[in-house]
Amino acid sequence: MLSDYRRLVVKVGSSLLIDERGQVNHAWLKSLAGDLATLSTDDHQLLIVSSGAIAIGCNVLGINKARARLDDLQAAAAVGQIQLVHTYQAVLAAHGLVAAQVLMTPDDTENRRRFLNARRTFGKLLERSVIPIVNENDTVATEEIRYGDNDRLAARIAQLVMADALILLSDVDGLYTANPRSTENAEHVPEVSRISDAIQAMAGESNTGHGTGGMRTKVLAAGIATHAGCSTIIANGTVDNPLRALQDGGRCTVFHASGTPATARKQWLAGALEVMGSLHLDVGAVKALREGGSLLPVGVTAVVGTFDRGDVVSLKNAAGVEVGRGLAEYSSTEASQLAGCQSGQIEHRLGYRGRSVVVHRDELVLFEND
Repeated sequence: MLSDYRRLVVKVGSSLLIDERGQVNHAWLKSLAGDLATLSTDDHQLLIVSSGAIAIGCNVLGINKARARLDDLQAAAAVGQIQLVHTYQAVLAAHGLVAAQVLMTPDDTENRRRFLNARRTFGKLLERSVIPIVNENDTVATEEIRYGDNDRLAARIAQLVMADALILLSDVDGLYTANPRSTENAEHVPEVSRISDAIQAMAGESNTGHGTGGMRTKVLAAGIATHAGCSTIIANGTVDNPLRALQDGGRCTVFHASGTPATARKQWLAGALEVMGSLHLDVGAVKALREGGSLLPVGVTAVVGTFDRGDVVSLKNAAGVEVGRGLAEYSSTEASQLAGCQSGQIEHRLGYRGRSVVVHRDELVLFEND
């Protein structure tokens, strides 16, 4: 099953990672690391969204999580996060894999400038076969400005990195028509082609002591991911080697995406209503874009309008015809300074070493009208 997907985001919940003593279940995590090593050898790119920092920190500090205030939980997150990532680092290093820690806040996925920064960082890590261990930055997050649960965070990360599949490891083996713990005739749902009201109504709530999410949050996360072209798999994570079990045909629920992440991204760009400005391109630049390249400063002949980094801009040919749209890597002021220059001149013109492209090939869509 997993051979159909190259870039995978795997979400690990607290109920799987933390044992009844409030400590990391090392045996289970070592088995997961073995699965990740096998997938990495098979040329998969892997990201982990992991819960557990607050639970670990509460255990270390003697905090009753159920009765703790927000500042207590933030202190617990600060203590628990360093232990959590160190544990991941150790189990992955045993297989020759390198881990990285990435702490996220909603601004990192909802703000376009920070979205682009985060995407570039993840891209560089994955290029180097590093496995990012991602968590919400609970140390500084507030109840008013946070993802709320790591299922939603995992879906946003999958959207951010244009993942092919999001795997939500759970304490059940997928979606059922009713809560299988309380309904004897509940039936397993192996595949979902569209998340309808009926599908959402099947979801229940969490029955675990450590987690904040349940099946409802997983179905909502699947909605976010599939809309971005990323298939979502809810699978049983309570067994050892949960990814190998999934690969070997273990029971799960697959929420199918319509199209690919790239297609979904390009559809969004093509339909963007708020186009903030335009970049006029020479013949060579248009040709380079048609051949799959990024837009370099040397190919820009004029900059029109006022825009910031991350805004949608129109790409126009020498005749003024719109040939595509993309997300600007520079503001209009910076782009004007760079128009027509070679990449090696960017630092001289801006006074700092900037990005080498004005619009990256992953952040543009081309039209068929020129």
